[in-house]
Amino acid sequence: MGSLMRAAVLYGVDDIRIEDVPVPEIGPGEMLLKTRACGLCGSETMAWYKTEPKVLGHEPSAEVVELGAGVTDYRIGDRVFVNHHVGRVDSHLSRRGHFTRDPFYRTMRLDPGGVCEYFRITAQHLAMDTHLLPETVTDEEAVTIEPWSCVLSGLKVSNIQPGDTVAVVGAGFMGLGFVHLAPFFGAGKVVSLDFSDWRLDRARSYGATHTINPGAGDTVDALRAVNKGRLADTVVVTAPLPSAWRQAVELVEVGGCLHLGAPLAPGEDWARDGNRAYFDQITVTSRYSSDHMDTYSYIRLLEAGRINAREAISHRFPLEDTAEAFRLLVEARRSTKIVIYPHGVPDA
Repeated sequence: MGSLMRAAVLYGVDDIRIEDVPVPEIGPGEMLLKTRACGLCGSETMAWYKTEPKVLGHEPSAEVVELGAGVTDYRIGDRVFVNHHVGRVDSHLSRRGHFTRDPFYRTMRLDPGGVCEYFRITAQHLAMDTHLLPETVTDEEAVTIEPWSCVLSGLKVSNIQPGDTVAVVGAGFMGLGFVHLAPFFGAGKVVSLDFSDWRLDRARSYGATHTINPGAGDTVDALRAVNKGRLADTVVVTAPLPSAWRQAVELVEVGGCLHLGAPLAPGEDWARDGNRAYFDQITVTSRYSSDHMDTYSYIRLLEAGRINAREAISHRFPLEDTAEAFRLLVEARRSTKIVIYPHGVPDA
């Protein structure tokens, strides 16, 4: 390892450059990790959500290559998962269970990112949310830990009762996660909605009992037709669009729950009928990112073989082809989870 490494740097949605950047230097209590694989996330395509330029990637599986002074729980060569943001325990929001909304959470980042050859993690990362990967979990499967831990976090607040009908608006990678994990929380029928029949086919393979293409007719009528005349007890909307949010609220049964699984852009209004908002008794929930308890739970489910993570990977690219990989992500047609291998795509 020299003093420089390759990294995929985002300057714009259509401007991703492979550059030589310094290998981070570690201090006491820190570790240097070699990126074995890293997933691309849809949030990285949102112009308002990112600061440019930046090194892409926050869904890595990695290998320990250097230990800082005082690190005794890990060894050179260990495969690990580390959450890109980590919280703290000594704040008002954290003590109330809102680790990810404490401003401290977003100050903790992978240095410089995940789509590069090496990255540094802090002592706080080690203390809060770094995990040895089980031998049975592959590097590819491990890239689902961060995003689908966010799904797990959202489902925890979605008020699902045993046997409930759950509808998921959007069948991208995160929508598939909600479809796949909802039965762990007691969901009976799981209905996936998307304008892409290809994505709906994927949703069926991930456990959707019914699928609806909103372009094929009245969506409310279609949901009632498969649910004994009722709407859904819980609706999760994963598409960050006002039209999707408007559609989602129309699909929630009286007394049900609407979970906002992705944000709208800043300044984007979302209005509801105030009379209905009162009488329908619908609970609206949201959950930003995942904390250390969510990732711990997800890793145990993954290790137990409950998660079909392998089939969620649709494309694999070497680092030098990150721009092409990102183009597929932005296109959002026939792809689910796209994985970058900074040290070369392994043989199948």
